[in-house]
Amino acid sequence: MKQSCCSSFTNSSFVNRRRLLQAGGLSLFGLGLPELLAADVRQPLDASFGRAKSCILLFMWGGPAHQDTWDLKPDAPVEVRGEFKPISTNVPGIQICEHFPELATRTDQLAIVRSMTHTDVNHTSGTHYMLTGEPPPANTDVRVQWPHVGSVLAALDRGRGALPPFVSMRPELENDVPRFVEQSQGQFAGWLGSVYDPLTIDHDPSRDDYHVADLTLQPEVSARRLLARNELRASLNARSSQLGAASDTHDANSRRAIELLTSAAGQRGAFDLEQEPPAVRERYGMNPHGQSVLQARRLVERGVPLVTIFWPSDGIKNVSVYWDTHSRNFIDLKERLMPVADQAFSALLDDLSQRGMLDETLVVWTGEFGRTPKVGQRNSDAGAGKDGRDHWPGCFTSVLAGGGVRGGTVYGKSDRHAAFPAADPVAPRDLIATVYHALGVPAGQTLNDTSGRPHFVRPGNAIQDLFA
Repeated sequence: MKQSCCSSFTNSSFVNRRRLLQAGGLSLFGLGLPELLAADVRQPLDASFGRAKSCILLFMWGGPAHQDTWDLKPDAPVEVRGEFKPISTNVPGIQICEHFPELATRTDQLAIVRSMTHTDVNHTSGTHYMLTGEPPPANTDVRVQWPHVGSVLAALDRGRGALPPFVSMRPELENDVPRFVEQSQGQFAGWLGSVYDPLTIDHDPSRDDYHVADLTLQPEVSARRLLARNELRASLNARSSQLGAASDTHDANSRRAIELLTSAAGQRGAFDLEQEPPAVRERYGMNPHGQSVLQARRLVERGVPLVTIFWPSDGIKNVSVYWDTHSRNFIDLKERLMPVADQAFSALLDDLSQRGMLDETLVVWTGEFGRTPKVGQRNSDAGAGKDGRDHWPGCFTSVLAGGGVRGGTVYGKSDRHAAFPAADPVAPRDLIATVYHALGVPAGQTLNDTSGRPHFVRPGNAIQDLFA
């Protein structure tokens, strides 16, 4: 596989750090001149900066085939263009796949980035790029990894009320299909420390018995009794003279758990999908992904800054699972994947718009990479069947909506085989910088790791052309 496509990218984060290093002899890991850093922070003056109060990240784990969804090549050879046809949208000149009919009527709300690119061909490490903006470290220790955007927002004290500032939906289905999302890098707080990890929900929200286990009090333990226990524990801890940083983190996590368990906004409110009218639930789709997206809307509506929704482990074992269509690419896209994604994404756009929330809620639809230009082309250890596409990070598509993003636009361009960017290549760090821009995190923002060393948390350059 060619991997030179990213070699000419302008790494703005590196340029900024290099300039600071030359100016003041700063450490690569810690900043020794905070006054210089403070002087370097310039918030953009455009009205789009910080318009979004929350973000819903729809993560199509497995790697959607961009040339069969958002970036079709009808004039390419058949082994490249595949079986699907493009259809016109409600924006003249923009076409997407025929199996996204609902999104085609809402393209005026979408910003389609067709020139995403990086060099990691593996699922579990490729997610690190797309969830954090940074390449995965060689050390796979979760506390060495870069923090997820949601963890950064949590560390910046975003959010309101007792609900956690960062929630991750990873529906676990009752099947024998292996689950790989749990192994993916970049989905936790990394070097920020475990206190900023997400509340992770693995239960399937489409089930009648859906609940959030971490927020469920045991019948024999009342909220008052739980508070009394916590006060006793705090009193005992206060008498100890040997509490270290690990204990401090444990205390912070315990306090958050107590707040969640005793809050009426927790299990009985935000996580009770039965409070939604049946028609609303059905509009999203009575399936794990659709109900996860509805759950996300209920959470951001109550002040949660970021919710990540991972596609569940569905499909056929050892053949085609998640969006990882090594075989049955066209069958599964048409029957299993695109209809569900089309329904949930379009329902979310409508729901947010009707509630007056779309302008303050950024929605991001993406996977960790795309798929090979040619059907049956091999590009990883997994390979591809004659009716499938293999992993391909050289070029793929991400889509944004809401949060000040200018809809009805296409940014970037892939080449005639959708293999590499032909114009305006976008590295993951630039996409993440765009997310931070929409959420009001300035370019010079720093946060300390668990050792007290400051780090820049916003990599890359925001794509200003995506904003009105």
